[in-house]
Amino acid sequence: MLSDAFFISQFETYLKSEKKVSIHTSTAYIIDIKQCFEYIALEFEINILSQISHLQIKSFLAQLISKKIDAKSVNRKISSLKTYYKYLLKHQLVSINPMLKVTSPKMAKKLPVFIEQTKSIEILENLKSENIEDKLANDIFITLYQTGIRLSELINLEKSNVDITNTTIKVLGKRNKERIIPITNELKNILEFYVSSDNNSIWTFATAKGEKLYPKFVYRIVKQIMGKYTTYSKKSPHVLRHTFATHLLNNGAELNAIKELLGHANLSATQIYTHNNIENLKQIYQKAHPKGDVILK
Repeated sequence: MLSDAFFISQFETYLKSEKKVSIHTSTAYIIDIKQCFEYIALEFEINILSQISHLQIKSFLAQLISKKIDAKSVNRKISSLKTYYKYLLKHQLVSINPMLKVTSPKMAKKLPVFIEQTKSIEILENLKSENIEDKLANDIFITLYQTGIRLSELINLEKSNVDITNTTIKVLGKRNKERIIPITNELKNILEFYVSSDNNSIWTFATAKGEKLYPKFVYRIVKQIMGKYTTYSKKSPHVLRHTFATHLLNNGAELNAIKELLGHANLSATQIYTHNNIENLKQIYQKAHPKGDVILK
């Protein structure tokens, strides 16, 4: 059967142990693969892997597009299927890879949403409260903005990975890749409060019971704070990551340095922030140059 539980289970193990993908990514891949094979079984009555051609897979993708599924989601499903077929070929479970004839739809390039520097300063100046619950929320927001770490990296930040003496934190990123991020004295003082707490937790940021935070908790914090001070439609921890990178670039940081701080595997992933920088320069030019309004129209 196309959705053979054994093959799927073995592939899931492969993703986690060899590819080192996150649980979230692994789950998404498995859902994508099952969705494709269920469609092919229903529409074409094909239940054997070797009988699938690129035509059936293209039909599956076409119906997704007809349902107005965005290109990003379709491309992720293509990536899932490509990874699965590479696995099947490697283990000689199929002899032909139909994904070689499948192309990904082009995605419209969207500039990362970020908070303007003046607005971020205003937000940070207002994040001062002695209330312990407000303090945790404020400190999480500040940490995300000042380090650019991912949501998962913040949640998994252990006390032992906060180096107060050297003002750095060690972060475990994607595919278990570690990186060191310098922190400001302000953030050092914030983190020291949590590292020195006696809540019997290994996590820097934890619940009142000392348990690891969950993603929705952090999302809610960021959404509430951004909603109070901004009108952006997108309010998420990743916006603070984009803000961190954009502010560094706008203030003269080298792209390679930003790449290392963000934990990107390739420079191409970091280069998207140059588009924001160019837009920023255009606005400055348009306002400052006598002919700026003519040239840039």
